[in-house]
Amino acid sequence: MRARAVTARSVVLLSSLLLTVGAMAAVAPSPATGLQQAVRFADTTPLADSTELARRLLTPLSFQQLRRYLAAHAGTMRAQPLDPAQEKFVVDVPAGAPPASGYGLLVFVPPWPQAALPQGWAQVLERHGLIFVSAANSGNAANVMDRRVPLALLAWANIRKRYPLDPARVYVGGFSGGSRVALRIALAYPDVFRGALLEAGSDPIGEPPVSLPPADLFHRFQQDTRLVYLTGEQDEAPLRMDMASRQSMREWCVAGVDTVAMPWRGHEVAEPVALGRALDALARPPAVDAGKLAACRVRNERALSSRLAEVAATLAHGNRARVRTELAAIDSRYGGLAAAALLEWEARLDAKP
Repeated sequence: MRARAVTARSVVLLSSLLLTVGAMAAVAPSPATGLQQAVRFADTTPLADSTELARRLLTPLSFQQLRRYLAAHAGTMRAQPLDPAQEKFVVDVPAGAPPASGYGLLVFVPPWPQAALPQGWAQVLERHGLIFVSAANSGNAANVMDRRVPLALLAWANIRKRYPLDPARVYVGGFSGGSRVALRIALAYPDVFRGALLEAGSDPIGEPPVSLPPADLFHRFQQDTRLVYLTGEQDEAPLRMDMASRQSMREWCVAGVDTVAMPWRGHEVAEPVALGRALDALARPPAVDAGKLAACRVRNERALSSRLAEVAATLAHGNRARVRTELAAIDSRYGGLAAAALLEWEARLDAKP
């Protein structure tokens, strides 16, 4: 009887242990924190489809020409320009539990080919509750539409799958040539990135190669996106670029623009103190004056209407070649804001010999 009791007790204990182990095995492991090198991802996103990239980054007439070319040559755009499993990323995640509202995220576009976390940034990012991610082979030698932009989108999509994110603190940034690409990404994808850290590199918008995206996206960029320019005070050429870029933002009614100074610095990655100030500025919501924004938009719409009226007058004089030149200039300047009118004019020219 004693032997049977011991055996029965052992079975109960063993069964309990197995159930406990089984329950532990069923719980998914917590996502890793700290610095992770050579990370490979598996997920894609429709926002990185080749057609969507072209729709957002190209002007309306350039996008239409691309589609016509492919149709004429029985070609199609690849669904995705990249296979994420073939790419490598560096990821740095703050230690401890995520913030109550979720982590922030900084997708960094480098000018160099390596995937690297800049020296001294880890502690600042941790203090701000920000995950850092950057892709390898996304430097200045890489193609913008085929690699640099889709790599940034794949980084965001996969980090979002692994970690809880605060959508209001999802940023894109870069240094030098990477910063110029980061601006194009922020402009084309304001539904993903709420801010851009522009470090020692920027361009005017509404001028090649930075075309305006479709109107709904651009309106969102105007009122929701935060831009922070961060350039060394001795970095003369990028400072001039910053001035031209900020002037274009004023012309195009972009509300959330700020500048963080870096005294005694040249063309170099931000030191931790300056980075912290820039991240503080990014976290502040844009101060949008609804009346000023509406008035600014009306001015730009009137200017576009005036340009289109000139096209109609040119066509009335029979100068079709001049009409196409004027439409190309409008396409370059107004991009997605003029999409409907441009495509209508193209259809008229194609229909009438």
